[in-house]
Amino acid sequence: MLGNFSYKNATKLYFGDDSLKYLNDELPKYGKNVQLIYGGGSVKRNGVYDAVMQILKANGKTVVEDAGVMPNPTAEKLREGVRIARENNVDLLLAVGGGSCCDYAKAVSVSVHCDDDPWDKYFIRFEEPDCEIVPVGCILTMAGTGSEMNAGSVITNHEQKLKIGHVFGEEVMPKFSILNPTFTLSLPKRQMVAGIYDIFNHICEQYFSGEDDNTSDYIAEALMKSVIHSSLIAVEDPQDYEARSNIMWSATWALNTLISRGKTTDWMVHMLGQAVGAITDATHGMTLAAVSLPYYRFIMPYGVKKFARFAVEVWGVDPTGKTDTQTAEEGLAAMEAWMKKIGTAMDLSELGVTEDMIEAIADATIILDGGYKALTRDDVVSVLKASL
Repeated sequence: MLGNFSYKNATKLYFGDDSLKYLNDELPKYGKNVQLIYGGGSVKRNGVYDAVMQILKANGKTVVEDAGVMPNPTAEKLREGVRIARENNVDLLLAVGGGSCCDYAKAVSVSVHCDDDPWDKYFIRFEEPDCEIVPVGCILTMAGTGSEMNAGSVITNHEQKLKIGHVFGEEVMPKFSILNPTFTLSLPKRQMVAGIYDIFNHICEQYFSGEDDNTSDYIAEALMKSVIHSSLIAVEDPQDYEARSNIMWSATWALNTLISRGKTTDWMVHMLGQAVGAITDATHGMTLAAVSLPYYRFIMPYGVKKFARFAVEVWGVDPTGKTDTQTAEEGLAAMEAWMKKIGTAMDLSELGVTEDMIEAIADATIILDGGYKALTRDDVVSVLKASL
């Protein structure tokens, strides 16, 4: 561990098939007015909404509903949520849904008492909150983003064709999150798979950087092996509680900042995938899957030792008699075979991308440092074309 760092995670988790009852322990800590945030209505169909409302009413809360949070929450929706919170003087933002609902709740939380436009302040100028923050709680119904235990928020602006994430400070982390794996069992299979790949890629983004012997990388390898193992079970039997619970727990630890400690990180797959999402509105995890292998094959020569280690430690490739490059290539081939087996998108054309969109996607791609090679815009275009 060569890096210097501090670490704190302020979110309290309740995990398991009876975890919803602990909402009774949390609600008395906050004021009377609760903004209940959810998406397209699946929480009503699967009974989660009724169960949550029963607990809110039993605790004497006044509930204002904020429904219709879309998979890629927009700047327009964010402004609507801020207006709802202000008009109702809310004391707690309770997100019931997947990562998009959690992301959206955090973006609302830092905007309610701020006069600036939230998109301009947080996602264009990347300023930090300088006003009172409304506390957030999460009840998770989809595993993938890790938003339940981090301070990240991703918002899309269709007018500007941008999808941008802002990682806030610890004060924006959810105060509590309830993780009941049974709430994820009714998800359509494609959404489950998209979440699984989002988890795996979060780990990769933090793993493929640096050359030192780093404890964080050993943890990352264990998480990747767990995701691979449980995903293969879950795609065969989506009702397997043990597999789904392990996937849910891995999602949380993949992006609660633990495995990024003491090292650099490389978030270019997310930058590429988010740019695709900004143009197409395609499912986040699938955009990541479509660009991952072309990107990793592009940068592999610059970090070949780590890619060879990935092949051996995560995929079980035997390195005997092989160069690091040969071993690394076998590892990426094994990753490709796994992705096909669980059913991720394998190229951008599956997501509606055509060659004439490439330049616009490149324009929407934020280029970051931190990986084995800093991309140029021409490199971005090359990777995107290889992803078609």
